[in-house]
Amino acid sequence: MVDVEKGQKANGMCPMEASQILRHSFWKDRKLVDLDIFTIFRMKDLIILRNAFDLLLPKLARVISRLADFAKERASLPTLGFTHFQPAQLTTVGKRCCLWIQDLCMDLQNLKRVRDDLRFRGVKGTTGTQASFLQLFEGDDQKVEQLDKIVTEKAGFKRAFIITGQTYTRKVDIEVLSVLASLGASVHKICTDIRLLANLKEMEEPFEKQQIGSSAMPYKRNPMRSERCCSLARHLMTLIVDPLQTASVQWFERTLDDSANRRICLAEAFLTADTILNTLQNISEGLVVYPKVIERRIRQELPFMATENIIMAMVKAGGNRQDCHEKIRVLSQQAAAVVKQEGGDNDLIERIQADAYFSPIHSQLDRLLDPSSFTGRASQQVQRFLEEEVYPLLKPYESVMKVKAELCL
Repeated sequence: MVDVEKGQKANGMCPMEASQILRHSFWKDRKLVDLDIFTIFRMKDLIILRNAFDLLLPKLARVISRLADFAKERASLPTLGFTHFQPAQLTTVGKRCCLWIQDLCMDLQNLKRVRDDLRFRGVKGTTGTQASFLQLFEGDDQKVEQLDKIVTEKAGFKRAFIITGQTYTRKVDIEVLSVLASLGASVHKICTDIRLLANLKEMEEPFEKQQIGSSAMPYKRNPMRSERCCSLARHLMTLIVDPLQTASVQWFERTLDDSANRRICLAEAFLTADTILNTLQNISEGLVVYPKVIERRIRQELPFMATENIIMAMVKAGGNRQDCHEKIRVLSQQAAAVVKQEGGDNDLIERIQADAYFSPIHSQLDRLLDPSSFTGRASQQVQRFLEEEVYPLLKPYESVMKVKAELCL
Protein backbone atom coordinates (compact mmCIF):
# COMPACT_ATOMS: atom_id res chain seq x y z
CA MET A 1 0.00 0.00 0.00
CA VAL A 2 1.04 3.65 -0.21
CA ASP A 3 1.63 6.07 2.66
CA VAL A 4 0.00 9.19 1.24
CA GLU A 5 1.23 11.50 3.97
CA LYS A 6 4.89 10.53 3.64
CA GLY A 7 4.75 10.13 -0.11
CA GLN A 8 6.18 6.60 0.01
CA LYS A 9 5.45 4.21 -2.80
CA ALA A 10 5.38 0.47 -3.37
CA ASN A 11 5.43 0.64 -7.14
CA GLY A 12 5.10 3.49 -9.61
CA MET A 13 4.11 7.02 -8.65
CA CYS A 14 2.51 7.82 -5.30
CA PRO A 15 -0.29 10.40 -4.98
CA MET A 16 1.94 13.13 -3.56
CA GLU A 17 4.28 12.77 -6.52
CA ALA A 18 1.36 13.16 -8.86
CA SER A 19 0.73 16.70 -7.64
CA GLN A 20 4.30 17.59 -8.61
CA ILE A 21 3.69 16.70 -12.24
CA LEU A 22 1.85 19.94 -12.75
CA ARG A 23 4.24 22.06 -10.70
CA HIS A 24 7.26 21.06 -12.77
CA SER A 25 5.64 20.70 -16.17
CA PHE A 26 5.76 23.40 -18.79
CA TRP A 27 2.43 24.84 -17.69
CA LYS A 28 3.27 27.74 -15.41
CA ASP A 29 -0.18 28.83 -14.37
CA ARG A 30 -0.41 28.75 -10.57
CA LYS A 31 -4.19 28.59 -10.75
CA LEU A 32 -3.93 25.35 -12.68
CA VAL A 33 -1.69 23.80 -10.05
CA ASP A 34 -3.87 24.84 -7.12
CA LEU A 35 -7.01 23.74 -8.89
CA ASP A 36 -5.72 20.30 -9.77
CA ILE A 37 -4.59 19.39 -6.25
CA PHE A 38 -8.23 18.45 -5.68
CA THR A 39 -8.22 16.35 -8.83
CA ILE A 40 -5.08 14.55 -7.66
CA PHE A 41 -6.67 13.49 -4.41
CA ARG A 42 -9.72 12.25 -6.27
CA MET A 43 -7.41 10.06 -8.37
CA LYS A 44 -5.07 8.77 -5.68
CA ASP A 45 -7.21 5.73 -4.91
CA LEU A 46 -6.55 4.31 -8.36
CA ILE A 47 -2.81 4.53 -7.78
CA ILE A 48 -3.20 2.91 -4.37
CA LEU A 49 -5.40 0.13 -5.77
CA ARG A 50 -2.89 -0.65 -8.50
CA ASN A 51 0.01 -0.73 -6.07
CA ALA A 52 -1.98 -2.90 -3.66
CA PHE A 53 -2.61 -5.44 -6.42
CA ASP A 54 1.13 -5.42 -7.10
CA LEU A 55 1.72 -6.48 -3.51
CA LEU A 56 -0.88 -9.27 -3.55
CA LEU A 57 -0.05 -10.88 -6.89
CA PRO A 58 3.44 -12.19 -5.95
CA LYS A 59 2.09 -13.54 -2.67
CA LEU A 60 -0.67 -15.44 -4.41
CA ALA A 61 1.83 -16.75 -6.96
CA ARG A 62 4.02 -18.07 -4.14
CA VAL A 63 1.08 -19.90 -2.58
CA ILE A 64 0.32 -21.54 -5.93
CA SER A 65 3.98 -22.46 -6.38
CA ARG A 66 4.19 -24.13 -2.96
CA LEU A 67 1.00 -26.09 -3.57
CA ALA A 68 2.25 -27.08 -7.03
CA ASP A 69 5.37 -28.59 -5.45
CA PHE A 70 3.16 -30.43 -2.97
CA ALA A 71 0.87 -31.74 -5.72
CA LYS A 72 3.75 -32.88 -7.91
CA GLU A 73 5.38 -34.83 -5.08
CA ARG A 74 2.12 -36.63 -4.24
CA ALA A 75 0.61 -36.90 -7.70
CA SER A 76 0.40 -40.71 -7.46
CA LEU A 77 -0.45 -41.15 -3.76
CA PRO A 78 -3.93 -42.74 -3.68
CA THR A 79 -6.46 -41.37 -1.23
CA LEU A 80 -10.15 -41.85 -0.63
CA GLY A 81 -12.29 -39.36 -2.49
CA PHE A 82 -15.36 -37.85 -0.88
CA THR A 83 -18.62 -36.63 -2.36
CA HIS A 84 -21.19 -35.28 0.13
CA PHE A 85 -18.36 -36.06 2.61
CA GLN A 86 -19.18 -39.72 2.04
CA PRO A 87 -16.62 -42.22 0.69
CA ALA A 88 -16.45 -42.15 -3.11
CA GLN A 89 -13.99 -43.33 -5.76
CA LEU A 90 -10.30 -42.97 -5.09
CA THR A 91 -8.32 -39.96 -6.22
CA THR A 92 -4.76 -38.93 -5.32
CA VAL A 93 -3.50 -36.43 -2.78
CA GLY A 94 -1.85 -34.48 -5.59
CA LYS A 95 -4.99 -34.43 -7.72
CA ARG A 96 -7.06 -33.11 -4.82
CA CYS A 97 -4.47 -30.39 -4.27
CA CYS A 98 -4.80 -29.43 -7.94
CA LEU A 99 -8.45 -28.62 -7.30
CA TRP A 100 -7.21 -26.00 -4.86
CA ILE A 101 -4.53 -24.77 -7.23
CA GLN A 102 -6.95 -24.41 -10.13
CA ASP A 103 -9.17 -22.06 -8.12
CA LEU A 104 -6.18 -20.00 -7.03
CA CYS A 105 -4.92 -19.80 -10.62
CA MET A 106 -8.27 -18.36 -11.64
CA ASP A 107 -7.91 -15.84 -8.82
CA LEU A 108 -4.40 -14.92 -9.94
CA GLN A 109 -5.62 -14.33 -13.49
CA ASN A 110 -8.59 -12.30 -12.28
CA LEU A 111 -6.52 -10.12 -9.96
CA LYS A 112 -4.05 -9.47 -12.77
CA ARG A 113 -6.86 -8.69 -15.21
CA VAL A 114 -8.55 -6.19 -12.91
CA ARG A 115 -5.19 -4.63 -12.04
CA ASP A 116 -4.27 -4.21 -15.71
CA ASP A 117 -7.74 -2.94 -16.62
CA LEU A 118 -7.58 -0.10 -14.11
CA ARG A 119 -7.95 3.22 -15.89
CA PHE A 120 -6.88 6.56 -14.47
CA ARG A 121 -9.45 9.26 -13.88
CA GLY A 122 -7.20 11.86 -15.39
CA VAL A 123 -7.75 15.61 -15.08
CA LYS A 124 -11.47 16.06 -15.58
CA GLY A 125 -12.50 18.80 -13.15
CA THR A 126 -15.31 18.98 -10.63
CA THR A 127 -18.04 17.35 -12.71
CA GLY A 128 -15.93 15.60 -15.31
CA THR A 129 -16.39 18.14 -18.13
CA GLN A 130 -12.85 19.62 -18.01
CA ALA A 131 -14.47 23.05 -18.24
CA SER A 132 -11.98 24.70 -15.85
CA PHE A 133 -9.01 23.37 -17.80
CA LEU A 134 -10.50 24.46 -21.09
CA GLN A 135 -10.87 27.97 -19.66
CA LEU A 136 -7.30 28.02 -18.32
CA PHE A 137 -5.97 26.93 -21.71
CA GLU A 138 -8.11 29.58 -23.40
CA GLY A 139 -10.27 27.09 -25.27
CA ASP A 140 -7.40 24.93 -26.56
CA ASP A 141 -8.85 21.37 -26.58
CA GLN A 142 -5.55 19.87 -27.60
CA LYS A 143 -3.73 21.21 -24.54
CA VAL A 144 -6.43 19.87 -22.22
CA GLU A 145 -6.13 16.42 -23.75
CA GLN A 146 -2.35 16.63 -23.67
CA LEU A 147 -2.42 17.45 -19.96
CA ASP A 148 -4.79 14.55 -19.35
CA LYS A 149 -2.47 12.20 -21.23
CA ILE A 150 0.70 13.38 -19.46
CA VAL A 151 -0.82 13.03 -15.99
CA THR A 152 -2.13 9.57 -16.86
CA GLU A 153 1.23 8.37 -18.19
CA LYS A 154 3.19 9.88 -15.30
CA ALA A 155 0.90 8.02 -12.91
CA GLY A 156 1.82 4.78 -14.67
CA PHE A 157 -1.47 4.10 -16.41
CA LYS A 158 -1.97 3.25 -20.06
CA ARG A 159 -5.44 4.71 -20.32
CA ALA A 160 -7.74 7.20 -18.63
CA PHE A 161 -11.51 7.31 -18.50
CA ILE A 162 -13.01 9.52 -21.17
CA ILE A 163 -16.21 9.89 -19.17
CA THR A 164 -16.27 10.63 -15.43
CA GLY A 165 -18.32 12.55 -12.94
CA GLN A 166 -16.54 14.17 -10.05
CA THR A 167 -15.03 10.72 -9.38
CA TYR A 168 -14.27 7.68 -11.47
CA THR A 169 -17.19 5.27 -11.68
CA ARG A 170 -17.64 3.25 -8.50
CA LYS A 171 -18.20 0.18 -10.64
CA VAL A 172 -14.40 -0.08 -10.53
CA ASP A 173 -14.58 -0.72 -6.80
CA ILE A 174 -17.13 -3.47 -7.41
CA GLU A 175 -14.72 -5.23 -9.77
CA VAL A 176 -11.85 -4.85 -7.31
CA LEU A 177 -13.80 -6.21 -4.36
CA SER A 178 -15.34 -8.97 -6.49
CA VAL A 179 -12.00 -10.56 -7.33
CA LEU A 180 -10.81 -10.22 -3.75
CA ALA A 181 -14.02 -11.78 -2.45
CA SER A 182 -13.58 -14.60 -4.96
CA LEU A 183 -10.08 -15.16 -3.60
CA GLY A 184 -11.63 -15.34 -0.14
CA ALA A 185 -14.01 -18.07 -1.31
CA SER A 186 -11.12 -20.10 -2.74
CA VAL A 187 -9.09 -19.84 0.45
CA HIS A 188 -12.09 -20.74 2.62
CA LYS A 189 -12.70 -23.91 0.59
CA ILE A 190 -9.02 -24.91 0.71
CA CYS A 191 -8.64 -24.36 4.42
CA THR A 192 -11.94 -26.08 5.18
CA ASP A 193 -10.67 -29.14 3.31
CA ILE A 194 -7.44 -29.02 5.33
CA ARG A 195 -9.41 -28.77 8.58
CA LEU A 196 -11.55 -31.77 7.64
CA LEU A 197 -8.47 -33.78 6.64
CA ALA A 198 -6.89 -32.86 9.98
CA ASN A 199 -9.90 -34.37 11.71
CA LEU A 200 -9.40 -37.54 9.65
CA LYS A 201 -5.71 -37.43 10.62
CA GLU A 202 -4.69 -37.69 6.96
CA MET A 203 -3.13 -34.24 6.65
CA GLU A 204 -2.11 -31.44 8.98
CA GLU A 205 -0.94 -27.87 8.71
CA PRO A 206 2.50 -27.14 10.21
CA PHE A 207 2.69 -27.38 13.99
CA GLU A 208 5.58 -25.75 15.86
CA LYS A 209 7.46 -27.63 18.59
CA GLN A 210 6.38 -25.19 21.29
CA GLN A 211 2.94 -24.52 19.84
CA ILE A 212 0.00 -25.09 22.19
CA GLY A 213 -2.89 -26.75 20.40
CA SER A 214 -5.42 -26.17 23.16
CA SER A 215 -5.10 -24.41 26.50
CA ALA A 216 -7.40 -26.99 28.12
CA MET A 217 -6.45 -30.17 26.24
CA PRO A 218 -2.67 -30.39 25.76
CA TYR A 219 -2.86 -33.36 23.37
CA LYS A 220 -4.81 -31.42 20.72
CA ARG A 221 -3.36 -30.08 17.48
CA ASN A 222 -5.99 -27.60 16.40
CA PRO A 223 -5.61 -26.31 12.81
CA MET A 224 -5.46 -22.69 13.97
CA ARG A 225 -3.83 -21.33 10.81
CA SER A 226 -6.55 -22.77 8.60
CA GLU A 227 -9.19 -21.59 11.04
CA ARG A 228 -7.71 -18.10 10.91
CA CYS A 229 -7.82 -18.13 7.11
CA CYS A 230 -11.46 -19.23 7.11
CA SER A 231 -12.40 -16.55 9.61
CA LEU A 232 -10.71 -13.79 7.63
CA ALA A 233 -11.96 -15.16 4.31
CA ARG A 234 -15.55 -14.87 5.50
CA HIS A 235 -14.94 -11.22 6.32
CA LEU A 236 -13.32 -10.65 2.94
CA MET A 237 -16.29 -12.18 1.13
CA THR A 238 -18.78 -9.96 2.95
CA LEU A 239 -17.01 -6.74 1.92
CA ILE A 240 -18.32 -7.02 -1.65
CA VAL A 241 -21.68 -5.71 -0.42
CA ASP A 242 -20.22 -2.27 0.35
CA PRO A 243 -19.15 -1.23 -3.17
CA LEU A 244 -22.38 -2.63 -4.61
CA GLN A 245 -24.38 -0.39 -2.31
CA THR A 246 -22.06 2.56 -2.88
CA ALA A 247 -22.23 2.40 -6.68
CA SER A 248 -26.01 2.10 -6.57
CA VAL A 249 -26.48 5.36 -4.63
CA GLN A 250 -24.08 7.65 -6.51
CA TRP A 251 -26.47 10.48 -7.36
CA PHE A 252 -25.78 12.22 -10.65
CA GLU A 253 -22.14 13.37 -10.82
CA ARG A 254 -21.27 12.35 -7.23
CA THR A 255 -22.40 12.29 -3.60
CA LEU A 256 -20.08 12.27 -0.63
CA ASP A 257 -21.70 9.37 1.21
CA ASP A 258 -19.36 7.04 -0.66
CA SER A 259 -16.22 8.40 0.95
CA ALA A 260 -16.22 6.99 4.49
CA ASN A 261 -17.48 3.62 3.32
CA ARG A 262 -14.79 3.27 0.67
CA ARG A 263 -12.01 4.26 3.05
CA ILE A 264 -13.02 1.32 5.22
CA CYS A 265 -13.93 -1.46 2.79
CA LEU A 266 -11.15 -1.01 0.21
CA ALA A 267 -8.37 -0.84 2.77
CA GLU A 268 -9.81 -3.70 4.82
CA ALA A 269 -10.19 -5.89 1.76
CA PHE A 270 -6.55 -5.60 0.73
CA LEU A 271 -5.21 -5.87 4.27
CA THR A 272 -7.37 -8.94 4.88
CA ALA A 273 -6.31 -10.57 1.61
CA ASP A 274 -2.68 -9.83 2.45
CA THR A 275 -2.95 -11.53 5.85
CA ILE A 276 -4.77 -14.50 4.35
CA LEU A 277 -2.10 -15.05 1.70
CA ASN A 278 0.73 -14.77 4.22
CA THR A 279 -0.97 -17.38 6.38
CA LEU A 280 -1.85 -19.69 3.50
CA GLN A 281 1.72 -19.56 2.21
CA ASN A 282 2.93 -20.59 5.65
CA ILE A 283 0.46 -23.48 5.64
CA SER A 284 1.42 -24.60 2.14
CA GLU A 285 5.11 -24.57 3.03
CA GLY A 286 4.62 -27.05 5.86
CA LEU A 287 1.72 -29.37 5.02
CA VAL A 288 2.18 -32.83 6.54
CA VAL A 289 0.64 -35.98 5.03
CA TYR A 290 0.17 -39.29 6.87
CA PRO A 291 0.21 -42.05 4.22
CA LYS A 292 -0.39 -44.88 6.72
CA VAL A 293 -3.62 -43.31 7.90
CA ILE A 294 -4.68 -42.83 4.29
CA GLU A 295 -3.87 -46.47 3.51
CA ARG A 296 -5.92 -47.67 6.46
CA ARG A 297 -8.96 -45.68 5.38
CA ILE A 298 -8.60 -47.01 1.83
CA ARG A 299 -8.48 -50.58 3.17
CA GLN A 300 -11.73 -49.96 5.00
CA GLU A 301 -13.59 -48.78 1.90
CA LEU A 302 -11.81 -50.33 -1.08
CA PRO A 303 -13.35 -53.82 -0.79
CA PHE A 304 -16.80 -52.37 -1.47
CA MET A 305 -15.48 -50.31 -4.38
CA ALA A 306 -13.73 -53.35 -5.83
CA THR A 307 -16.88 -55.47 -6.06
CA GLU A 308 -17.58 -54.37 -9.65
CA ASN A 309 -14.06 -55.39 -10.70
CA ILE A 310 -14.46 -58.71 -8.87
CA ILE A 311 -17.74 -59.42 -10.65
CA MET A 312 -16.16 -58.66 -14.05
CA ALA A 313 -13.20 -60.93 -13.25
CA MET A 314 -15.57 -63.75 -12.30
CA VAL A 315 -17.54 -63.35 -15.52
CA LYS A 316 -14.30 -63.50 -17.52
CA ALA A 317 -13.46 -66.70 -15.63
CA GLY A 318 -16.76 -68.25 -16.74
CA GLY A 319 -19.06 -67.30 -13.87
CA ASN A 320 -22.67 -66.17 -14.13
CA ARG A 321 -23.03 -62.45 -13.56
CA GLN A 322 -26.34 -62.63 -11.67
CA ASP A 323 -25.15 -65.42 -9.39
CA CYS A 324 -21.93 -63.56 -8.69
CA HIS A 325 -23.79 -60.32 -8.01
CA GLU A 326 -26.03 -62.05 -5.46
CA LYS A 327 -23.06 -63.67 -3.72
CA ILE A 328 -21.28 -60.32 -3.51
CA ARG A 329 -24.43 -58.60 -2.23
CA VAL A 330 -24.87 -61.04 0.63
CA LEU A 331 -21.20 -60.97 1.64
CA SER A 332 -21.11 -57.17 1.43
CA GLN A 333 -24.09 -56.84 3.77
CA GLN A 334 -22.42 -59.18 6.25
CA ALA A 335 -19.17 -57.21 6.11
CA ALA A 336 -21.03 -53.91 6.49
CA ALA A 337 -22.76 -55.23 9.61
CA VAL A 338 -19.38 -56.05 11.15
CA VAL A 339 -18.18 -52.49 10.47
CA LYS A 340 -21.32 -50.64 11.58
CA GLN A 341 -22.73 -52.82 14.35
CA GLU A 342 -19.58 -54.34 15.85
CA GLY A 343 -17.06 -51.60 15.07
CA GLY A 344 -14.82 -54.13 13.34
CA ASP A 345 -12.74 -53.93 10.19
CA ASN A 346 -14.12 -54.51 6.73
CA ASP A 347 -13.66 -58.25 6.18
CA LEU A 348 -15.36 -58.55 2.78
CA ILE A 349 -12.19 -59.75 1.06
CA GLU A 350 -11.59 -62.40 3.72
CA ARG A 351 -15.15 -63.63 3.16
CA ILE A 352 -14.57 -63.78 -0.60
CA GLN A 353 -11.30 -65.66 -0.07
CA ALA A 354 -13.08 -68.15 2.17
CA ASP A 355 -15.88 -68.77 -0.34
CA ALA A 356 -15.11 -71.57 -2.79
CA TYR A 357 -17.41 -69.95 -5.36
CA PHE A 358 -14.74 -67.29 -5.95
CA SER A 359 -11.82 -69.72 -6.18
CA PRO A 360 -11.29 -68.99 -9.92
CA ILE A 361 -10.14 -65.46 -9.05
CA HIS A 362 -8.54 -65.91 -5.62
CA SER A 363 -5.11 -65.48 -7.16
CA GLN A 364 -6.20 -62.18 -8.76
CA LEU A 365 -7.54 -60.48 -5.64
CA ASP A 366 -4.33 -58.64 -4.78
CA ARG A 367 -4.20 -57.15 -8.26
CA LEU A 368 -7.89 -56.31 -8.21
CA LEU A 369 -7.43 -54.50 -4.89
CA ASP A 370 -4.38 -52.44 -5.86
CA PRO A 371 -5.39 -48.84 -4.94
CA SER A 372 -3.41 -47.36 -7.84
CA SER A 373 -5.70 -49.14 -10.29
CA PHE A 374 -8.64 -47.12 -8.93
CA THR A 375 -7.20 -43.63 -9.42
CA GLY A 376 -7.71 -43.44 -13.17
CA ARG A 377 -5.59 -40.77 -14.87
CA ALA A 378 -5.17 -38.67 -11.73
CA SER A 379 -1.36 -38.62 -11.77
CA GLN A 380 -1.24 -37.84 -15.50
CA GLN A 381 -3.80 -35.07 -15.01
CA VAL A 382 -1.64 -33.53 -12.29
CA GLN A 383 1.45 -33.55 -14.49
CA ARG A 384 -0.35 -32.08 -17.49
CA PHE A 385 -2.13 -29.43 -15.42
CA LEU A 386 1.08 -28.25 -13.80
CA GLU A 387 3.06 -28.17 -17.03
CA GLU A 388 0.42 -26.62 -19.29
CA GLU A 389 -1.39 -24.23 -16.96
CA VAL A 390 0.36 -23.62 -13.66
CA TYR A 391 4.05 -23.22 -14.50
CA PRO A 392 3.45 -20.83 -17.44
CA LEU A 393 1.19 -18.72 -15.22
CA LEU A 394 3.89 -18.48 -12.54
CA LYS A 395 6.74 -17.63 -14.89
CA PRO A 396 6.46 -13.81 -14.52
CA TYR A 397 6.90 -14.21 -10.75
CA GLU A 398 10.04 -16.35 -10.74
CA SER A 399 12.17 -13.62 -9.17
CA VAL A 400 10.02 -13.44 -6.00
CA MET A 401 9.46 -17.14 -5.36
CA LYS A 402 12.11 -17.60 -2.67
CA VAL A 403 10.45 -15.34 -0.10
CA LYS A 404 9.30 -17.29 2.96
CA ALA A 405 6.18 -16.53 4.99
CA GLU A 406 6.78 -15.97 8.70
CA LEU A 407 3.91 -15.96 11.20
CA CYS A 408 3.72 -14.78 14.77
CA LEU A 409 1.68 -17.45 16.55
